[in-house]
Amino acid sequence: MNQLSNSTLTIAMVILILLSGLFSATETAYSSSSRIRLKAMDHKGADGVLEILEDFDKFISTVLIGNNIVNILSATIGTILFTRIYGDNGALISTIVLTVAVLLFGEIAPKTIAKQNPESFAIGTLGLVRVSEFLLTPLSLLFGGWQWIVSHVIRIEENESDISDELITMVDEAEKEGDLEAHESDLISAAIEFNDLDVKDVLTPRVNVMAVNITMSIEEVEKLFRLNSFSRLPVYETSIDNIVGVIHEKDFYSMLYADKERRYLRRIIKPVIYTSENVKISSLLKQLQKAKLHLAVVLDEYGGTAGIITMEDIIEELVGEIYDEHDTVTEYYEQIDDHTYLVKCTAEIDDMMERFGVEYDEDEYDFITVSGWVIHELDRIPQVNDSFDYRNLHVTVTRADQRKVNEVRVEIMNEGDEG
Repeated sequence: MNQLSNSTLTIAMVILILLSGLFSATETAYSSSSRIRLKAMDHKGADGVLEILEDFDKFISTVLIGNNIVNILSATIGTILFTRIYGDNGALISTIVLTVAVLLFGEIAPKTIAKQNPESFAIGTLGLVRVSEFLLTPLSLLFGGWQWIVSHVIRIEENESDISDELITMVDEAEKEGDLEAHESDLISAAIEFNDLDVKDVLTPRVNVMAVNITMSIEEVEKLFRLNSFSRLPVYETSIDNIVGVIHEKDFYSMLYADKERRYLRRIIKPVIYTSENVKISSLLKQLQKAKLHLAVVLDEYGGTAGIITMEDIIEELVGEIYDEHDTVTEYYEQIDDHTYLVKCTAEIDDMMERFGVEYDEDEYDFITVSGWVIHELDRIPQVNDSFDYRNLHVTVTRADQRKVNEVRVEIMNEGDEG
């Protein structure tokens, strides 16, 4: 190199720094590229990038080897060049200048550019990556063997995080960045979480089930339909634990007005399917669709009725509450002031905790409603004016009966007010 002119060394050093930037940008582009976007592209280069990503370890080894080679060469040339010009101080000056140059033009700027549109940049550098992988194959194999040894000597427990959590995080980020509207984000998140929901999370509990005793008169059944605006009512024999079927409002009124000589309920009872509390609602939905039914009876571990679940209940977990012209919209939260709310205890506890921004481990308890949570915290059936503190919430029972809590007042305390 002593025979090369200073201008030649300078040009070589600049080219090497630019190559360093190209390798750095390529690493960022391939690491940040979305496989989903690449598969959606109508471009041959996208298929090539996906092929490279199939063996990501080989790719990353190639890029790191190439980047280190050009950085070492640029440092060597820089030391020679600056030593010629500045003598004994050349090595120090070379270190400072090249450190700044490599950081600015070999790392920060290239990675920033590649991050803006990683898929396009990855396609643009596909030729460079293929040539580099071919030329550096011997070194890649050598360092690949070393990587294999290290991974078997130093074992690190793999991260077994749930892919559903990662997807929901991605959806939240997309909403924050404006790529998704709030309603689109909610729908996608609901679809992701759909398979995690059990029947017990959605069912109408036994105490809230409106059902027909098979011994009821036609007039009593008609009154039930008229007062409650349900399109279907379960039918039980002897007790609610023995639901034998369901009657449809349309069939009932057809019998009532068109066939006066044959007015008895058993003629219009349709079958139901039976399920358990721990069945996934996605599985139950398929069963209902296959059986062409809209209602299932949920049995507890003793074979008694735990509640019922309808196809509408399941679909609402995806699209939100569905109201028709006769439904009464229930408002679960009534704001008293900036820090105080009245909460109906039929509200879901997960929803309340999320609304008030309270950390809460939903897998720690079996209850679903605010009522169940209040009873758990007080360890008894509460009475009016009973109160307790949970994190930064002060909860007071405002309405209750002998079996459950109906309403609570929730005060959100500042951190300094706790305790």
